[in-house]
Amino acid sequence: MPPQASATNGRKAVAVDAGAKERNRKRLRRIEGQVRGLQKMVEDDRYCADILTQIASVHEALRSVGRELMRNHLKHCASAAIQQGPTEAEAMYDELVKMMYRHSR
Repeated sequence: MPPQASATNGRKAVAVDAGAKERNRKRLRRIEGQVRGLQKMVEDDRYCADILTQIASVHEALRSVGRELMRNHLKHCASAAIQQGPTEAEAMYDELVKMMYRHSR
C-alpha cells in the first residue's frame, strides 16, 4: 500500500513541497480565524445572510487547501504508487476515485 498521510494509520506523504506546506498552514490559520469570527457572529445574533456569506467564504478557503493537497498527492504519492507496479497502482486508482467522489459532493 502506498505511503500517504492519514491520521488513522500513521501513513505519511511521500513528499511535500515546502512552499505548498507553508501556504496551506497560513490558509488554515486564516480559516481558523474565520471560524472564530463565525462563532462570534452567531453569539452576537448577526444577520443570517451575513453569516451564510462568511460560511461560503470558509468553504471556498477549505476547497483551496484541498486543491493544493490534491495536487501534491497526485504529484508525489499517486505517482510513486503507480510507478511501484500494478498492485500498488490499482490500490491508488481506487483511492483516487474514492477521494474524488467524497470531495465532489
